[in-house]
Formats: sequence, structure tokens, C-alpha cells
Amino acid sequence: MTEIKIPLSKTKIILLMIGALAFVIGGIFGVLDAERFASTLYPNNLVFYGGLAAVLFFGLCFVFIAKKVFSDKPGLTINENGIIDNSNATSIGLIEWNDIIEIETIQINVPVYGTMWTTKSPKMLIIKTSNPEKYIKRSKNIISKKAMEANNKMYGTPLTIIANSLKIKFSELEKMISEQLKKQKNKNVLQQLL
Repeated sequence: MTEIKIPLSKTKIILLMIGALAFVIGGIFGVLDAERFASTLYPNNLVFYGGLAAVLFFGLCFVFIAKKVFSDKPGLTINENGIIDNSNATSIGLIEWNDIIEIETIQINVPVYGTMWTTKSPKMLIIKTSNPEKYIKRSKNIISKKAMEANNKMYGTPLTIIANSLKIKFSELEKMISEQLKKQKNKNVLQQLL
């Protein structure tokens, strides 16, 4: 099998960074001047704690995203051993073909803050594995470990891949990984028969 390397898209990453920074700045305004943004629907304490949560969460996102801007590693590598993921904060390196049970695509509804509307999240590849704990243990820090544990509870696997930071369209990524997984499963069946 020929190794496939998908680079990180610096343009997409910088746009994500700008978005995270905008939420941090908005959160700072909420923390420093909660009274100004308060209303009957959003009292002072809700604005303050919402702003604080935005600063902490999007501040961490900004740090993780900034690291990717200066990374020379490919965002995703597909080879005979599996998928080497370096695309997001919960990336843990090699996901072995033998551990992958199936791949699903999901997209969730996300509430729009302050309204009754929802919007769609980016599509995600959910990689179901026979050994989720193996990958959770590999996580590099407590934040990514907690995120992987949350993914495991919500989706039944800690492993998710999104194309937001990659130089590839999601549909192409989904097709490529699905085809490679099918080839690897067929190869394993042939080896067992011989």
C-alpha cells in the first residue's frame, strides 16, 4: 500500500485561530463588564460565568490550534499499519487497522447561544475501535484525555477525525479512509483463509 499523507491546511487553522480568539475577546468583555451585557434573559452572573467559560475553553482551543500552525507533521497519514492522526487536540497518533471495527459519519445539532435555533456541527468521522482504553491511555494530557473519555461516552469511541484543519474535503477523506479500511479487512480475511 502506498502511504497517503494529507497536510494540515494552514489557512483553515489560522481561520480557526481567529475564531477562537474572537470568542476569547468576547468572553473577556463578558467577564469585565457583565452589567453592560446583562438583560432580563441573561442576568449578570450568567453573562460573567458564560464569559469566563468562553475565555477558558476558547483560550485552550487557541493554544492547541496555535501549535498546529507551527507543526511540520502531516495532519493525517494513511498507511499499511493504520491511520496516523495529527489533525486535532485529541490526536493520539497511530490508529491500527486491526483495532478499527467500523467508521461512521455523524453531524450533530449545536444550539445557537441565546436563541432557540440550532446549527449543524462540522461532519466527523467516528472510528469505532475494539480497544477504546488503549487509545485513551495514549492521550498526551489531562484535557485531551477528558475529551476522549467524553467522546467515548457520547459516540461509543474516543476516536474522531474532522477535516476542518486538513487540506482535503470531508467527502474525499471519508471515501479514502472507508476504501482503505475495506481493503485491509479483505486482506485480513485472505490471510486467515491461506
